[in-house]
Amino acid sequence: MSPDLIGAIGVGLMLLMIFMGIWVGTAMLVAGFAGFIYLEGFPKAFTILGTEPFSQIASYVLACVPLYILMGIVVSQTGIAGDLYKTANKWIGSVKGGLAIATTMACGAFAAICGSSDASAAAMGKVAYPEMMRFKYDQKLASACVAAGGTIGILIPPSLGFILYGLLTEQSIGKLYMAGFIPGILQVVLYSITIHLMCRIKPALGPAAPKTTVREKVYSLKGVWAMLTLFLFVIGGIYAGVFTPTEAGALGAFGAIAIALVGRRLNRPIFTQSVKDTAQITAMIVLLITGAFVFMRFLAVSRLPAMLSETVIGLQISKYLVLLAIIIFYLILGCFWDIYAGMILTLPLIFPVIQISGFDPIWFGVIMVKCMEIGLITPPFGLNVFVLSSSSNVPVKTIFGGVWPFVLSDLVHLTILVMVPQISLFLPSLMKH
Repeated sequence: MSPDLIGAIGVGLMLLMIFMGIWVGTAMLVAGFAGFIYLEGFPKAFTILGTEPFSQIASYVLACVPLYILMGIVVSQTGIAGDLYKTANKWIGSVKGGLAIATTMACGAFAAICGSSDASAAAMGKVAYPEMMRFKYDQKLASACVAAGGTIGILIPPSLGFILYGLLTEQSIGKLYMAGFIPGILQVVLYSITIHLMCRIKPALGPAAPKTTVREKVYSLKGVWAMLTLFLFVIGGIYAGVFTPTEAGALGAFGAIAIALVGRRLNRPIFTQSVKDTAQITAMIVLLITGAFVFMRFLAVSRLPAMLSETVIGLQISKYLVLLAIIIFYLILGCFWDIYAGMILTLPLIFPVIQISGFDPIWFGVIMVKCMEIGLITPPFGLNVFVLSSSSNVPVKTIFGGVWPFVLSDLVHLTILVMVPQISLFLPSLMKH
């Protein structure tokens, strides 16, 4: 059998194991190792198995993963989300749909210091949803804006999605962070416009909250200024080339812990649980990455990615049609699969096609993360929907019934990012390194 056929069989074997319930990382590791044995023999296969895990896990870049995870967990466990929501509520809550808009803005701010979509949805579900219900908001709008707002967590830096993409494609994580910043802000703006239009058409969806004074608005900033300053310091340092994303992660984690301690919000049980959660999530990601790199080595010797790229070139169709097909693929994949597993699973095959088509890899990283982000609120998987449902006891059916205006907004957002790449590439082009 030809090597590329063996590669295709390896992909099929891996998918079969995943559908049987085997962990994605383990399935990739086993399929990649077995395929390498068939193509290159036992000695080379065992060499890869012995060196690849250590070379990837010992990576300096990978060290930023547990740091950003720890930063996000500490922030989500210490009530920062509530402060962000209260501040946004004081500033914008008095307009029609203002509490929902404030929720979206608070989700964007929380994403800037968390980097996790499900954590954003869970945290905001506990503080924002009950407040909107108290002011007689439509349940579908109230729950959907929390679920959709939480997705911003993987687009605005620091983002675990960009870290994984950078590791797998050998792109600058610092540039990916900067590439996601303006699109993340644009997403908040589009969500806010969507909510405003909905409440203009049907005011009963989102009644206005009581007005607040300028003094109350300014006073509300006291609970969030430290965290927002930390975010600007971390991201500003990466942008200016003062420190690397890994160093920024260390500063961010230390700063989040220090701010929580000063504010008397962090005790020993919370800190212990935060460290345990960080270790568990990091272990899962390490297994995914290890399996992915072994599988990528197998695909490289099978020449399956090269064959796919050559096939695409041989079709002589517009590269934008290729891009459209890839985008549709990821939109569908996001409906059924965990976003991180889907990214790790497909990038070894998709990324060579993107490169051969001449698309900017940093820009495509934003497009890919955006596509997977949409999958967080679309049925039947919709991770954010299920997270919010479990944390706020809102029926899944209700949340899915309310997310469609936000999905439409996301598709408009995605179209803008595809048609105007400079939105994503402007800040990376100005970086010092």
